[in-house]
Amino acid sequence: MADSTSEGTATQQLVTAIVSNLTLFGIFMTIFLVLRIKLKRMYEPKSSFDLINDEKKPEPLPKGLWQWFLPLLKKSDNFILQQAGLDGYFFLRYLFIICAYCVLSMTYIFPILFAVNASNGNHQDGVDQLAFQNVKHPGRYYAHIFCGWVFYWMFMFVIYRELTYYNSLREVVLSSPRYGKKLSSRTVLFQTVPEQYLSEHEFAKLFDGVKRVWITRGGHNELAKKVETRDAMVAKLENALSSYIRNAVGKIKKIKKKDPDAEISSDITQYVADKKRPTHKLKPIIGEKVDTISYLKEKIPEIDKEVKLLQANYINGSPFNSVFVEFESQYQAQVALQTVTHHSPLSMRPSTLGIEPGHIIWLNMRMFWFERIGRNVMAVAAIAALCCFWAIPVAFVGMVSSITYLTNKLPWLKFIYKLPDPLLGLLTSLSPTIALAWLMSFLPTFIRLMARLNGASSLEAVEYFTQQAFFAFQIIQVFFVTTLSSAITSTATQIAEQPTKAMSLLASNLPKSSNFFISYILLTGMSVSSGSLAQVIPLFFHYVFGYLLDKTPRKMWNRFTDLDAPGWGTVFPVYTNLAVIVFSYAIISPIILLFAAVGFFLLYFAYLYILTYIQKEAPDMRGMCYPRALFQTIVGIYIGQVCLLGLFAVGTGWGPIVLQVVALVVTVFVHLNLNKAFDHLMKYVPVDSMKPLDGKSDTPSFKNIYGDTMEEDDIKELPQFPIKKFEPRNSARLNSDKMSSLLSEQTIEYNNNVKYNEASENTITWVPLLADGTRQTLPHAPFYKRFFLPHIYCSFQAVKAKLPEIYGLPNPDELTSEDDIANAYDYPYVHAPCPNIWLARDPYGFSTYQVKELNSVVEISDANAVINEEGQIGWYIGPPTGEEPVDESKDSKDPFADNQAT
Repeated sequence: MADSTSEGTATQQLVTAIVSNLTLFGIFMTIFLVLRIKLKRMYEPKSSFDLINDEKKPEPLPKGLWQWFLPLLKKSDNFILQQAGLDGYFFLRYLFIICAYCVLSMTYIFPILFAVNASNGNHQDGVDQLAFQNVKHPGRYYAHIFCGWVFYWMFMFVIYRELTYYNSLREVVLSSPRYGKKLSSRTVLFQTVPEQYLSEHEFAKLFDGVKRVWITRGGHNELAKKVETRDAMVAKLENALSSYIRNAVGKIKKIKKKDPDAEISSDITQYVADKKRPTHKLKPIIGEKVDTISYLKEKIPEIDKEVKLLQANYINGSPFNSVFVEFESQYQAQVALQTVTHHSPLSMRPSTLGIEPGHIIWLNMRMFWFERIGRNVMAVAAIAALCCFWAIPVAFVGMVSSITYLTNKLPWLKFIYKLPDPLLGLLTSLSPTIALAWLMSFLPTFIRLMARLNGASSLEAVEYFTQQAFFAFQIIQVFFVTTLSSAITSTATQIAEQPTKAMSLLASNLPKSSNFFISYILLTGMSVSSGSLAQVIPLFFHYVFGYLLDKTPRKMWNRFTDLDAPGWGTVFPVYTNLAVIVFSYAIISPIILLFAAVGFFLLYFAYLYILTYIQKEAPDMRGMCYPRALFQTIVGIYIGQVCLLGLFAVGTGWGPIVLQVVALVVTVFVHLNLNKAFDHLMKYVPVDSMKPLDGKSDTPSFKNIYGDTMEEDDIKELPQFPIKKFEPRNSARLNSDKMSSLLSEQTIEYNNNVKYNEASENTITWVPLLADGTRQTLPHAPFYKRFFLPHIYCSFQAVKAKLPEIYGLPNPDELTSEDDIANAYDYPYVHAPCPNIWLARDPYGFSTYQVKELNSVVEISDANAVINEEGQIGWYIGPPTGEEPVDESKDSKDPFADNQAT
């Protein structure tokens, strides 16, 4: 009876998972559809406000509940690449590929394996009769073998195709004017530098094309503490002054309520008594209580003087063993990056290119080689220890999902059968999946800390380390521990009765674990996708926390303008692990493909909206997470093939065993060769993607530092290439719609009749590169031909022809001032100025008096923000920067508008 009840419970689990997740999906989508139209800041900030550069500002989607759906899905790859960047584009591409592959696989796996599994089997009930465990005759295993061959090997080809496309797009983008001329693309970080080369003059001898050298220096700790203390004091003073003025305005409001004709003085002390002035303790609990404004007015100049003294003497600090080197071009930087620089082992390594100045982790700039090794061991050991500890609660979750199988040996658990079917389904289906997702949500912060301990040099390196470690955590905890605990629980009674058959019982019951993962896929695909669209947590932080905590113009401005960004190190592994689960069970329990297709489509749709209309770009990893995710997905292929091999061994199907070994060997062979073919290409930019076809002209990535020039005869021998001209947006030629996707102050025109060396100074030329070759136009081809010939239709030339025009424009965020560039890779606190104070201007002159009173102490202004008679704070634009303040007249925009006030 228990067995039949347990089998019936599996179907009840699935039904409950579908119903409960559909309910959550409906609730979250209703929130999103209703609020999307009203709360533009939360649901369309990138298209509704000036929070990002104009060139990346997308066109608003149609209004209405449903009218925006199809236009969003029809967005082109160019649009996605322009809005989400390389990382966001490839993440969406990954979700789409998994979804599309599941749909394609269902067309042949369902008709074959459903018929083989369901007919004349082991009399399993419900969804279990569609899975491998219902197969009774070993002769039917051949159907699983050949379906597995097609399914797994075809995806290995998809991985090859995607790696080819990724490699081409990455090379095209990194050699474009937007990336090739970036300071970070020309700057290499060398660590563990020998003492001999810790001087600009000596280091410049190592390479050709060295333009500028930054030696990182000691004294960080004292300077950092002083700067942080000074900044905290200024922030505290700003908060105290804002509170002081707000209290006075509130007092006047009460006076006017009693006597509307009361005469109001500009002396704030008449409305806020001395004992009501802001105060704080110098030490927590036991410290002396002081008047905040008076105390900080005295202390800020003192500490600012100390900071400036330390900044002036920074150059005298002892050098660390890390050096940033700017080269004349990306080509020279790549040559230096790939050069064996020093004769000693572990010297001048690691070397890294592409680090943005604001993303450097300065605490890791002083590390010796032995310290780096020790830190690596500690970080990996800490993650491994936590992984072992985390297995305990995760195993419990897996046991709960199969708790009905324990009732024979633990009779006291039979009370669960008295629960209503929906409640029993919630207990064994929804609650374990939610608990598992909740348990995994605690890990990212810890892993990122371990990445810093490991010696990561930048925020991008932290995310790259996190992706690997978090994926390992996901595989071990979410997949292996949950699968094994669920399988052991479901066979506990049988193992107790037949302990000698424990391995065969575990193998034969392994497919039952797929029921739990179907529920997990439903939770992630339906509830997580819709919950992300509904922005429930950001809504709470923006409006609830904003109302409670934001009492100054600066805090309100920061909350309004600061857009969320994805953390690729933790976003990618969640869905890579989901794909691994699908590939592991696709042949064993084919029904999982249906739920995976739906789940990944919903995730694709949700993230397409979020990445293009809500979130800003994260620190640019240049798409590095995508190939790693593809290779990590191969883990699912290995697990699926090994599980099939084990099931065939239990079923004594010797023919299928041999064929499955062949399948596994082929997978290993292809995997090794994919690694060998693409590993080096994914780390560096090839020479032929940077150097010109003539070998002498300058390109975005190459600068002819030897002064060689071309002769006219050389020019005539070269093919004509497109010239991209920049014209003002008000040009009459902008009436055509060919450039409608580009929102910038300039546009681009193709001209096939002008040689690239004849471009005028107001044009930017796509100089033909060696990788362009003859650059013949590819003829139109049917889909199947384009799919199976990636070396042609995903080549450098093919991808470059479709690159968004934005990559021909300079990056507006790039440093242009020589002074800024000269200080770009200095320790940031060396040039950190004293922050300014931003007050809201009140109608009674209190803020104006404070500005005059404190102007000699700290830079202070009450421009660009106001506080009205009701005590409400609003702002016109951002904090004053020393330029002309906004005209706060009746023609200015309302500072208290709903789209601004928190």
